[in-house]
Amino acid sequence: MEITFTFKNFEPSNHLKGYARERFDKINRYLRPDDDGEIAVNLSVEKYRHMAEVILTGKDMHFSATSESEDMYSTIDLVLDKLEAQVRKIKEKSKDHRRGQKGQSARVDVISFTQDETGKREQTITETDNFEPKPMSVDEAAMQLEALGNEFLVFFNADIERVNVIYRRKSSDFGLIDPGI
Repeated sequence: MEITFTFKNFEPSNHLKGYARERFDKINRYLRPDDDGEIAVNLSVEKYRHMAEVILTGKDMHFSATSESEDMYSTIDLVLDKLEAQVRKIKEKSKDHRRGQKGQSARVDVISFTQDETGKREQTITETDNFEPKPMSVDEAAMQLEALGNEFLVFFNADIERVNVIYRRKSSDFGLIDPGI
């Protein structure tokens, strides 16, 4: 990643340049290896205000952030935090989007048993349905199961991010099946 600096109304020290370069290198951990991004850092001073504007551009991305304070080092940290938050938000959103596409849906098959002329039992799938379990907590799933009056409920456990099954036991309480344990 290429980082370019522009300074306005002050002469930067080598220490400030090194500090800024080191801080902005942290953005690389949020980017894909094939992203050839470029960061343009504009630092300026007006009286007691130290201002920074950062623009990150690259393949399919464009982010910018501005900040100001009374110290240039603090300003660099503040603007970096803002830029990181933007990049992190987009990265998490794409993770969630991919996670949703990975198959958080479930398939339900209705199986019928028939006997042929020899008396042998055969099973056949008579109906298939796909559905996407709703994200909820275990308590919400128990209330939903109680309200529906069903024997079981398949749901996406939002606390542990896995598909679980809650079912009604003969003793009138509930059981939980978590296949990830």
